[in-house]
Amino acid sequence: MTAAVLTMPETTTLDAEVRRVFEKQFETAIRLRRSSADERIAKIKKLKLAVLAHSEALQQAMYKDFKKPAVEVDLTEILPVVAEAHDAIRKLKKWMKPTSVWPTLLTGGLKGYIQYEPRGRCLIIAPWNYPVNLCFVPLVSAIAAGNTAIIKPSEMTPHTTAVLVKIIKETFAEDEIAIFEGDASTSTALLALPFDHIFFTGSPAVGKIVMAAAAKHLTSVTLELGGKSPTIIDETADLDLAAQNILWGKYTNGGQTCIAPDHIFVHESVKAAFMEKASAVLKKSYGNSDADQASSPYLTHVVNQRHTQRVAGLLEDAKSRGATVVAGGGVNVADQWVAPTLITNIPKDAKIMSEEIFGPLLPIIGYTQLQSVVDEINANPKPLALYVWSRNEANIQKVMKETSSGGACINHTVVHYLHGNLPFGGVNNSGIGNAHGIYGFKAFSHERAVIRTRFMMAKMFFPPYSGFMKKMVRLLMKFV
Repeated sequence: MTAAVLTMPETTTLDAEVRRVFEKQFETAIRLRRSSADERIAKIKKLKLAVLAHSEALQQAMYKDFKKPAVEVDLTEILPVVAEAHDAIRKLKKWMKPTSVWPTLLTGGLKGYIQYEPRGRCLIIAPWNYPVNLCFVPLVSAIAAGNTAIIKPSEMTPHTTAVLVKIIKETFAEDEIAIFEGDASTSTALLALPFDHIFFTGSPAVGKIVMAAAAKHLTSVTLELGGKSPTIIDETADLDLAAQNILWGKYTNGGQTCIAPDHIFVHESVKAAFMEKASAVLKKSYGNSDADQASSPYLTHVVNQRHTQRVAGLLEDAKSRGATVVAGGGVNVADQWVAPTLITNIPKDAKIMSEEIFGPLLPIIGYTQLQSVVDEINANPKPLALYVWSRNEANIQKVMKETSSGGACINHTVVHYLHGNLPFGGVNNSGIGNAHGIYGFKAFSHERAVIRTRFMMAKMFFPPYSGFMKKMVRLLMKFV
């Protein structure tokens, strides 16, 4: 079995190869409409076993790409794929069953049900920050729904991409699952094709480009985007637990997580205590000094020097405007390293207050009135995640009812991503559609509405229209 793997930079060659594989998947997509649950489950099992068989290679590759610790590779890359696969294997037969619906007053004598159909040929564009997780988790859903897929991994993690290519080549035929390496030109060539569904994970800016390309073919999309996910700590919060949990959620993967806490609003009455506890947690987790932290085996580095300079620029801009570094602050561009940093007293015009950080910088902002925090959150684009730390139920409910976000955690961070029975997705600027579990299955499925006649009641409404029929219509209008 072979899979399409791009290494040629010439645009004409690229376009031809992409189209060749795309057209080759057409007949397969038609055939897969008849595929059974057992056939799909067998492919999911093959993918799961292939990922597990290459787990050590993936650990080594991600260390080469951005020094990601092996335990984080297992926890945040391989485990979510295995969990998604297990969920689909256990539940797919149930998901695939047609769902019956009750008749309405207007549809007596008819049986109605929803039939889940594969969308067809799907495109999965994965990012660099979780290159395995965000490539193979949607692939599990695509396979479960009975689709073909072409995968475009990120060129920014070349060692990891090489392992992904190997896994796909060894596991699937290219008429079912194919993978193309390359830069933005590869994505452009793929987006020019009339896919039946596109699943994109990345920034809102690129998400708009993907959506515009999809619109040319009226292709449906799932967009997993990002944004500035806020965290609120009120005066009643458990500060010890909040400090440990928030810093774990923030600094895992070096802060390069779409649902990482982007910034913290903390009540002024507990701000100093929280910063003291957070500083202690930071040192305990990664080391007391910049030198210790720079050599820490537990801190993922920034993906490349360009992004390191971007993150460092946010820090320097804030400092130049009067912000205070509470802990951290070190930078080594050559080694793609930024220290896990706590920063406060940040003016509103600092870039770090408007740009998604996507790195190990954590702004801490004091507040006195919860309403002002709610107002500030609502004044900005809806975030992918929102976190509330409180033991005051009224405060919790105020935040949950008066704000909007893709997902939310109360007295926790980021773990909603791992809850396979919940939909994962954004809202407006932070995304469109949902993923994981049955929600991922539905994202890659068309919900076909089907009516089957048991006995024909509609014939009483056929012309010629009698006076009795007119009375029946008026009567129906009173009760429907």
